[in-house]
Amino acid sequence: MTQFPVTPTPAVPARKKRSPMRSGLLFAGIYVISIWAVHIINAVIFGGNLVYFGIHPLDLSSVWHIFTSPLLHANIDHLISNTVPGAIFSFLVGASGARVWWEVTAFVVILGGAGVWLLGGVGTNHIGASGLVYGWLAYLLVRGIFNRSLSQILTGVILGVFYSGLVWGVLPGVPGVSWQAHLFGAIGGIAAGVLITSDDPPALREKRRQKQISRGKLS
Repeated sequence: MTQFPVTPTPAVPARKKRSPMRSGLLFAGIYVISIWAVHIINAVIFGGNLVYFGIHPLDLSSVWHIFTSPLLHANIDHLISNTVPGAIFSFLVGASGARVWWEVTAFVVILGGAGVWLLGGVGTNHIGASGLVYGWLAYLLVRGIFNRSLSQILTGVILGVFYSGLVWGVLPGVPGVSWQAHLFGAIGGIAAGVLITSDDPPALREKRRQKQISRGKLS
């Protein structure tokens, strides 16, 4: 039998993790570019007719519109009103990493959209990113409580002070404004803050791992 010297396999360099600032800017940019691009395309090419792809409560054919509704806006004022707060909150969620951003956004879009579809009122059409805005804000307000992060608790307190006026948006009152999207988007954000663990600080992850080891779940 002939033997050949074994050439060691070169180590694969670890993938460099994106910094929180770069990650936050990336997802803020994705949000802003997406809603503005869709609005411009809708206005210039489709004459505004894409608003049909908003959520039509209890209409089975529009269930999938829960994924398109957040990208659509009625007019430029509607678009601008969601741009700045949405960019800020998307940045803050995205600063925790891509996985956190996608998980939180999925919770908000799916739970918020489902709530609007079920209880939004037959014969209405719900469009706009405000459900996302409320969902991201709600997540930022509560996540520090559940992952025991002092910095995130402080972030939530600061945001709560600056954006306390938004709480009225989850109540009926202003004609033509989807308070249901605000309310159920916020519920989706709170659910994300309670359930996801990808945003846990390293110390909490290690504590949880040690607890699982002590219970015989890990080796």
